Amino acid sequence: MNLHSRTLSTRLPEWRVSASLVAYEDALALMEARAEAIAGGGAPEMIWLLEHPPLITAGTSAGAGELIAPERFPVFKTGRGGRFTYHGPGQRVGYVMLDLKARGGDVRKFVCNLEEWLIRTLAAFGVQASRREGRIGVWVDRPDKGAGFEDKIAAIGIRVRKGVTFHGVSLNVAPDLSHFAAITPCGISEQRYGVTSLVDLGVKANMTAVDDALREKFAEVFPAL
Repeated sequence: MNLHSRTLSTRLPEWRVSASLVAYEDALALMEARAEAIAGGGAPEMIWLLEHPPLITAGTSAGAGELIAPERFPVFKTGRGGRFTYHGPGQRVGYVMLDLKARGGDVRKFVCNLEEWLIRTLAAFGVQASRREGRIGVWVDRPDKGAGFEDKIAAIGIRVRKGVTFHGVSLNVAPDLSHFAAITPCGISEQRYGVTSLVDLGVKANMTAVDDALREKFAEVFPAL
């Protein structure tokens, strides 16, 4: 291994945090450019933490009947996996641009690791969350609502191009949960499955604290190359 390749192999991901709301078009353009640069060896991996203005994104499996109020928020078609997802203020979006080829190339394991990252982050705030068979994302039990009731607190949707991941996760910190009524979140319409947030669960956590936990837990789940 020459000196240059050794330096690249130990490079840590870049972390970026946007203080103001980021337009979806701008985020998508930056993600695609960065993923291309990572694939070409010209940039390190990157995790970008941000908030969007209220909007809806449609994944590759989104069904037209799952968009309940199409005029309420701007809707963007995107190449990520999954169905309809709402993004808005109070929700921490984490766009994850990693060299999956260098990390083993296992997409299913990558999604599982994203879930684990979120589960550990929520545990830092005393929230017991877990994954569900057949339902991508992170969920919490809601016995206060009734037997068998569960709420989704974090969503996952990714895309892989040239061996590099982009798009990522969204964690509900303190969004307006009524906005989720514009869609059938992730195509799940059963009454016992809802949407929640840290604030809704009674957890007082600001975005800075959430970002600190995300960064700490990321390093536990995704070791540096």
